[in-house]
Amino acid sequence: MLHIRPLPLIALLMLGLLWPQAAQGIAHATNTLRVGVAGSSPFINPDGSGISMDLWNEATEVLGWRCTTRTYPTVAAALEALQAGEVDAVAGPVAITADHAARVSLTQPYFRSSLSILSRKDELDVQARIRPFFSKRLAYAVGVFLCILASVGALLWLAERKRNEQFPPRPARGIANGMWCAIVTMTTTGYGDVAPKTFLGRVIAGAWMVISLLFATSMVAGIASTLTLTGMDRSVVATADQFPGKRVAVLEGAAHAKFVTEHGGTPVAMPALDSCYAALQAHRVDAVLFDRPQLLYFQQETRHADLAISAEHYLPEGYGFAFRTDAAQTPLMDVVLLRMMENGAVDKVVKDWLGPLGTK
Repeated sequence: MLHIRPLPLIALLMLGLLWPQAAQGIAHATNTLRVGVAGSSPFINPDGSGISMDLWNEATEVLGWRCTTRTYPTVAAALEALQAGEVDAVAGPVAITADHAARVSLTQPYFRSSLSILSRKDELDVQARIRPFFSKRLAYAVGVFLCILASVGALLWLAERKRNEQFPPRPARGIANGMWCAIVTMTTTGYGDVAPKTFLGRVIAGAWMVISLLFATSMVAGIASTLTLTGMDRSVVATADQFPGKRVAVLEGAAHAKFVTEHGGTPVAMPALDSCYAALQAHRVDAVLFDRPQLLYFQQETRHADLAISAEHYLPEGYGFAFRTDAAQTPLMDVVLLRMMENGAVDKVVKDWLGPLGTK
């Protein structure tokens, strides 16, 4: 009778159970992953650094993958190469969209992006500088101010009209003199031509003095702020609502052109971001619509005082890495990226390239 010793049997069973994992580890150790690299700064820099590459290198080091890289001019070209089997993965700012997910396997997003507007800060003409002084808001403020003066003037007239000849009995002239007294009191000019004489009139005037100290200070501060703001340069295009009648530069093949058209603007396709910047400074376009992190990086690196990035965000989307649809590497990369997010490694890389604003 054939006898099988228990220990070798257990060893054989364990080997069978562990063989897929062992084979996968051997594959990682012996095979080299072909990686397509594409994107613009700060995600992919010419020297091989950037947010995407730093995160990819850190993740693949944890996974023990060996990689060779091949650079492509655009993310779209790299994804086409991935579908054609020229590369096994794409490292770069690959937008996690339904179109991309239907063609390739996408990882967890390692970065949350959105669109923003880059525009010039042109000097204001004379008409633009004086326009705020004829606005509805200023008219409303002046109306409220006149109502307050009329109220104070009426109270002074009611208190003084019987015992003070400076406040005539007729309401129109008497209230007008009361308003004049209120203005002189508020501005601390003190002409003395109209002044209260009764106890009640002096109480009203005294209360108005105290109130007008705060009121006059707020009013002067508001006027000063208006003058300061109208004297500053302004962005030609600060929000998407200002697109109508404007030419907006977008990258060729990008879906951003549809966003511009939907908001009434005219999209102008450019081959690269540098072309967009050059067209903006040459006044061939009025604004550039592109991913906010790239615009923040550009502003941080160039510090163009005549350009400004809008505070508004549009069409948020995530960036991830891409693999072939039949690849087994995607879930492994997902786990590592999630761990890097949890331990703060992703935020550290983003802040190194974009500063504190990059993670907001």
